[in-house]
Amino acid sequence: MKRVFLILHDLSLLLLLLSLPVLSKAQHEEPSITLVRYDEDYSYLRSSANRTGKWWEPLKFIPLTEKTYLTLGNEFRLRFESITNDNWGLGKDDAYLWLRLLPYADLHALDSIRLFGQLVMAEAIDREPLTPLDENRVDFLQFFGDLAVPAGNSGTLTLRGGRQLFSYGSGRLVDVRYGPNVPRPFDAVKAVLQNGSWRVDTFYSSPVAVDTGSFDDKSDNDSRFWGAYLTRMLTGTFGSTKNESAGLDMYYLGLDRTSAAFNQATGDELRHTLGTRFFGIAQDWDWDLEGFYQFGKFASGDIRAWSFASHVGYTFRHLCFSPRAGLKANVISGDENADDSDIETFNPLFPKGKYFGELTPLGPQNLLNMQLDLSLSLTEKWKFLFTVAPYWRYSTDDAIYDIGGNVVRPGGSSDERFVGIVWEPVLSCQFSRHLEGLISYSQFHAGDFIKETGQDKTIRFVGLELLFRF
Repeated sequence: MKRVFLILHDLSLLLLLLSLPVLSKAQHEEPSITLVRYDEDYSYLRSSANRTGKWWEPLKFIPLTEKTYLTLGNEFRLRFESITNDNWGLGKDDAYLWLRLLPYADLHALDSIRLFGQLVMAEAIDREPLTPLDENRVDFLQFFGDLAVPAGNSGTLTLRGGRQLFSYGSGRLVDVRYGPNVPRPFDAVKAVLQNGSWRVDTFYSSPVAVDTGSFDDKSDNDSRFWGAYLTRMLTGTFGSTKNESAGLDMYYLGLDRTSAAFNQATGDELRHTLGTRFFGIAQDWDWDLEGFYQFGKFASGDIRAWSFASHVGYTFRHLCFSPRAGLKANVISGDENADDSDIETFNPLFPKGKYFGELTPLGPQNLLNMQLDLSLSLTEKWKFLFTVAPYWRYSTDDAIYDIGGNVVRPGGSSDERFVGIVWEPVLSCQFSRHLEGLISYSQFHAGDFIKETGQDKTIRFVGLELLFRF
């Protein structure tokens, strides 16, 4: 533990010093730093008039020829986590440090050809047992090529092949898995059609089976994942001012995998997901509403599953600290009868890593939950968020699962629905464009279902994070 805290102290000081020079005002709107990194466009730095002299600008546009340039970047993340009474006492206590580097290089040529590469170097200190979510010595996180061609009068069709990160919509079904130490890549071919406010992605892929060594990550030959994802940004009623915008997503996702495990049984799974999402902001309101329906085959039975997720908030901009009050509500189906061959358990596919918050012992399967949250903008940089969330089982005949889809507590031995309630304060700071920090504390108190199925101690979790990206 002493080693962990010494590393945190020394590296946090170094990252803070590196962020201090970033003080000048930009003449051009800088692209947001994203999780996937490949959708950041620094071509505006081709013009010297758009440069401000910031230390990172020479790394974002390195001219090689008249029509070829290179962009370089990196991420360094330190994250300390401590968990007590994991799985309400059935698991072990643990305290560990995650270190992660994600350097990348982005080569653009002739305005139509691109080669993007990114490494992952992730290490876990004092983590037991060690899993592929914790450590990956060095491997390709992303390595793909693009070919962009005109489509119609003003559209662009981009063809992409290789290893890449996926992130769609709110991350409820397909996301980078950014919270754990090792993100989740896919080996895929993809076509992206962009035309004004319309975007359509189609892809066929295999998830990458991550291992803890060096250059040993390979395609998972037991899984195939494909789909089409359409996004339409709306104008008119929403989108007429800076404080108003809205969009609509519609999608189909297919998953074929062997040896899928649920509370009912283990077997081959062919699952199709249809979904739609409506999201936006209008003045002081914001919302994100999404519905899913799943069908297909599992072992010898049929799949019929569904879910509805919502997040609605209102910001009191005229009050001190501009408080925002939010409400999340999720209904996620579970299996109604473990003795028949059909299955109604929802499959969240490849969701974001910290799905419900900093402490996420439960995944979005067979659940009913509500989450009340209150956020305060203490200063321009410092924010405080407090959440409280009760959880129930949707079906008393099904288990509760973790974020990876593994059974946490099997169903059938208890008729109780109430799983428990979690509360969580989080203090975060955006020190600069490049440097962020976070402190969180969580407690998950056991409900009647947990009490009837084994240990029922209160889970306690502490998270500390320092993130530097450029």
